[in-house]
Amino acid sequence: MKSVALKAYPRTKVQRAEVTKLRHQGRVPATIYGRKAAPQNLEVDSREFSDLLHHSVSENLLVDLAVDSDARAQRLALVQDVQHHPLSGKVLHVDFHEISPDENVTVLVPVETTGEAAGVKNGGGVLEHILHKVKVRCLPKNLPEQILVDVSSLEIGKSIHLGELKAPEGVEIMGDKHISVLAVAAPRAEEEVVAPTAAAGEVEMTKEKKVEGEEAAAPAKADAKAGDKKAEAKPEAKAEKKK
Repeated sequence: MKSVALKAYPRTKVQRAEVTKLRHQGRVPATIYGRKAAPQNLEVDSREFSDLLHHSVSENLLVDLAVDSDARAQRLALVQDVQHHPLSGKVLHVDFHEISPDENVTVLVPVETTGEAAGVKNGGGVLEHILHKVKVRCLPKNLPEQILVDVSSLEIGKSIHLGELKAPEGVEIMGDKHISVLAVAAPRAEEEVVAPTAAAGEVEMTKEKKVEGEEAAAPAKADAKAGDKKAEAKPEAKAEKKK
């Protein structure tokens, strides 16, 4: 990956209100970390940094950071993290990781596809992007912006695993080689669920039987209650006669 030049300035404003005001002035607060020097607060021009992101395939940027009034003319750094506003998408904060040009770095690189999968084209399958980023290790100059994978020969039910990815020269792809990165799944058939329904005549008969049963039970219950009342009344009547 080719490094790009970026101007930065030391930052003394760290309070929340001060940082908010800084953003309104067209600046982005930043921090640079590294083994060779202590962490340092910086600020970069918002438009300049956004333009760099816009012209890059991913946010993996390698920059030649020129810090104003710094003893070193340039500091090679990798954009470690970029925080965006959840609604506007504007850059809120940037973390730079200072690196050495002759030391390997480990970075997550996006996986992109090329071609149309045979299982999708001929069988109506669905291409599943299982792993969107892979971890690579290499020298800064060999750092790829993305890993391109040709899926043209991928049939339904087949997968491309991590160990099958072709890494650029000087780049090592890390991780379990058996992990699936891309796959083509079979098309999902639409299942029609039909609830069992009874014939209209059967429903009516069931209702009639229920009604008839209720009507038959009603007189029987009434007779039973009447009999109980008569039985209760007889002892009372005998007691009155004895008096």
